[in-house]
Parts: sequence; structure tokens; C-alpha cells
Amino acid sequence: MKFLDQAKIFVKSGDGGAGACSFRREKHIEFGGPDGGDGGRGGDLILECVANLNTLIDYRYQQHFKAQKGHHGQGSNKTGGKGDDMVMKVPVGTQVLDEDKETVLADLIQAGQRVVLLKGGDGGFGNLHFKTSTNQAPRRFDEGWPGEERWVWLRLKLIADAGLVGLPNAGKSTFLAAVTRARPKIAAYPFTTLHPNLGVVTLGDEEFIAADIPGLIEGAHEGAGIGDRFLGHIERCRVLLHLIDGTEEDVAEAYRVVRHELAAYGGGLDTKPEVVTLNKCDSLTSDDIEAKLAALREACGAEVLPLSGVSGIGLKPVLSRLFVHIKEAREADPAVLAASSAFGAGKRSTPHFKSSTEEDDGDDGRMGPNGEWIWDEEEDDDEE
Repeated sequence: MKFLDQAKIFVKSGDGGAGACSFRREKHIEFGGPDGGDGGRGGDLILECVANLNTLIDYRYQQHFKAQKGHHGQGSNKTGGKGDDMVMKVPVGTQVLDEDKETVLADLIQAGQRVVLLKGGDGGFGNLHFKTSTNQAPRRFDEGWPGEERWVWLRLKLIADAGLVGLPNAGKSTFLAAVTRARPKIAAYPFTTLHPNLGVVTLGDEEFIAADIPGLIEGAHEGAGIGDRFLGHIERCRVLLHLIDGTEEDVAEAYRVVRHELAAYGGGLDTKPEVVTLNKCDSLTSDDIEAKLAALREACGAEVLPLSGVSGIGLKPVLSRLFVHIKEAREADPAVLAASSAFGAGKRSTPHFKSSTEEDDGDDGRMGPNGEWIWDEEEDDDEE
């Protein structure tokens, strides 16, 4: 399925039905009088957030959505029926923006959430409504009120607990494939990743969701490379995992380039908790690892963890450090929905990493066809 994270659509609620002008005419009934009923109300335009969608591709080939009009009133005091609502299903994390792409009209972050974006128009009055003691045979009736209409933008911001950032070919997709059952495309050239990928990480009895976005290069906030369009997908993350390619000549400069792009984008990305790792340590000597770790520590002013997504070195310490920040963020702001709750629990086939309190029996696994590390399933899972 093609990934689409923004779409411009035209939405319109239903017009109200017109009232009726009618008189009761029956044999042997001398004074029948007006009996025109009111028109029905137009249908509402409703957005519903569902958990089984992760793209806005449904709104790529159809851009106009209109609710049903209200039915007209009829004689014998019959009120017209209400028009059917138009219910549009969108993924978790969808924002509805006005045509200026700045004003947020609605933000859907929880599965099952429903928002009435446009209300249907009221129905018009029939001539029975205008009957008075001095006007006992009115012929006035009203047309229904028109519904609301507007052009809006749908923008999807994926909900994840941890976001992976770094330069192109820093090993973000390999890391995601190593710690989750996600299978992003992995290749030895920049910009292999063209759209965000999500994966569920299992750490002990806890789960959290990691998001991998296309790599950033210098000038991404001005449109260089793929640009910073996909940075919106990590705005909702609680912590950032910054992967630095250990084979780079100047790892400190690689760190500063990405940090500059995060600050230029805004959205609070440069103030989020960050875990910095030196990736691809399996391709470096021990002396090179120590030298580059020292350079990175001086550049970021914090501890830097060594890592190799291909060989599986250092995965558990990195995941444990990420979960510490995620747990602190959840406790500090419990009102914010956990990403794992938004999308549902992960499958039992998700690689299981033991927490630091559990006994470590060793890293069992094998190398996958795309260079990713595949963890062996637990015996309990196989028996089931």
C-alpha cells in the first residue's frame, strides 16, 4: 500500500430540507387548515479515528465528500427525515488543518474518537409553523438552511514513543529491523527509506513503538534531499534516538548537522530527550570506537552508547535507555496516550528483549537476508 501523509479535500455537510406548503382538504371537513410539515436536518460530516489505518491513500483519488441533504416536509404534518451523515475514517494521529495549512481544526489521536467537523443545515419551516389567530391560512414556507463547506488539509503525524533520526545511511532501518518485526527496505545507498516505518519493541513486559523516518542532510529545512516533511512524524515522540554512522570521518559534524536541522524545523524537536549512539561499531577497531565516542561526547555533552544494528551489539542497553525516558514521560504526563495503546498490543512474534532486571541468557539469533539481525523466538511462543 502506498504511503500518503497529507491530502487536500473538499468537505460539505448536508443542506436542510425545505418545509411544505399544504392544506388539509377532506370531504365533510369544513375547516381543514394548513398541515405542511418542516424539512429534515442535513447530515453531519464526521471524522472517525480508526486503528487499522496508517495512510491517507483513501483520500488521494477522491477529494470531494458531501453528506446527504435533509428530506422535504410533506402534508399531513409530516416532518422530513434527517439526511445521512458522512463518516470519514482516518488513521490515528491525523490532524485536520484549514486551507492555510496552519490553523488546526481537529486532532485525532485515539482510536474510536469521533469529531463533527461540519454540522448539517437545519430544515425549513412548513406553513403549519406560521399559523396564527390572525393568519389562519398562511402560504409561507422556508427553504432549508445550507450546510457548511470548506477545503481542508488532512495531515498524518504517526504516533510513536521513540523516533529514529540521523543522516542518510546511518543504519536507522537496520536498527528498526533488528529490534522489531518491521521489515523496511535496507540497502547500501542514501535515501533507501522514502517514507516512515513503525515497529513494536518488546522489552520485558513492556512495549513501545519506534518510528523510522527518511534521513536528513544539511539544508533539509530548505528542501534539500527529501527535506524535513517527514519530521512531523516524530513531533509526538517522547524521546529521540540519534544514530551516528561510525564510518563517518567527522562524527561530531554529522551530529551537529542533524541537530541544526531539528532546531530549524521547530516543533520542539530540539528540546526532546535524546539518546545518542555510535552505530556500525562492527566495522571499526577498538581504538577508532574510543576516539569517536570521545568526539561525540564532547559534541553532545552526554553519554554516547556504542551500537551495531547488524551484529546485534549494544541493542539492549540502547532500548533500556530509551524506555527510561519513555517511562518518565508517561509518568510526567499520563494524559498523553501511549503509542502502544493507540495502535494496540504488538504481535507475539515481536522480538522479545529482556529488561535489565531479568536474567540474560545470551543473544540468540541469526543474520537475515537483508543484513538485519533476526532474534530467535522463545520456546513458549513456538509451543503455542
